[in-house]
Amino acid sequence: MILATAGLGELLQLVPVQRAGFALLLAAVGLPVIGVVVVGLDIMPVRFAMMHVALLGIAVGLLTGLDPMLCALVACALAGAGVAPLARTPDGLSGAMGLLMSLAIAAALLVLAVSGVNASGAFALLWGSILSVGTADLVVLGALAVLVPGLFWWRRRDVALLLYDRELAQCSGVPVGALTVVLLVLVAVAVAGAIKLTGALLVDALTLLPALAARRLGTSLRSITLWAVGIGVVVNLTGFLLALRLDWPPGPVLVLTAGALVLVVHLVPERSISSWRAPASDSLPSSH
Repeated sequence: MILATAGLGELLQLVPVQRAGFALLLAAVGLPVIGVVVVGLDIMPVRFAMMHVALLGIAVGLLTGLDPMLCALVACALAGAGVAPLARTPDGLSGAMGLLMSLAIAAALLVLAVSGVNASGAFALLWGSILSVGTADLVVLGALAVLVPGLFWWRRRDVALLLYDRELAQCSGVPVGALTVVLLVLVAVAVAGAIKLTGALLVDALTLLPALAARRLGTSLRSITLWAVGIGVVVNLTGFLLALRLDWPPGPVLVLTAGALVLVVHLVPERSISSWRAPASDSLPSSH
C-alpha cells in the first residue's frame, strides 16, 4: 500500500491527500460552528437522525443511478426543513428527530430490499473515504465554511437569543421559526457533507467534539464560536497528519484526537470556566 511505504513529505505531494487536507481545513471552519448550534439547541439526536436520512438518500441514489452523495445532501436538507415545524420546544425537536430516524432507516432498508441494490455498497459510503474527496465535496464544504460563520456574524444577536432562550428570542422579535429552519437545514447538510471525511458514524469528530471543548473555554457565544473553529483546525490537521504518518484510518484518528483534546480541556480549573448559556447576553451586539 502506497501510504505504508511513502514518507509523510511524499504523501503530502499527492493530489488526493492535498484535497483531503483542504477538505478538512474547510470543514474546520464551518462544521464546529454547526456543533455549537447542536449543543445550543440541545438536539444531540440530530446526528443519528441525519445519518439514517443520509443512508436513505444514498439508497435512492444507488437505485436511480444519481450521485449517492448528492442525494444524501438533498435528503438531509429536506429532512432538516421538514422537522422544523415540529420543533416548538427542545423536547418536541428531539421527538421529531426520533421519528425521523425510525422512518428514514425503515424506508432505506425497504428501498434496498425491494430494489435489489447491493446494501453493502450503501453502508460502505457511511464509513467515509477521505482520499476520494472530489470537487463537489469541496464545494459543499466551502459553502458551509462561508455560510455558517457568515450567518452567525450577520444574525449574531438573533442566533445568541435563540440558543440562549427560545421564548425570550420570540418575545424580542426574533423570527424564531425561520431561523430554526435555516439552522436545522445547515446542521443536516453539514452532517451529510462530512460523510466522505469521517463517515456518518464518526461525524462528531468534526462537529460536536470541537463545540464541547469550546463551550468549556468560551465565555460568550462569539468566543465559543471562535474557540470551536480554532479547535477544529488543530484537531483536523493534527489528526490527519497523524493518520498519514501511522498509516491508520483518518476517521477514527480524528475522533480520538478530538476526544483527547476535550478531555484535556475539561482539566482546566473550574474557576476560569463559566456556563456557556449564562453569558449569552455578552454575545449580543451593543446598542451603540
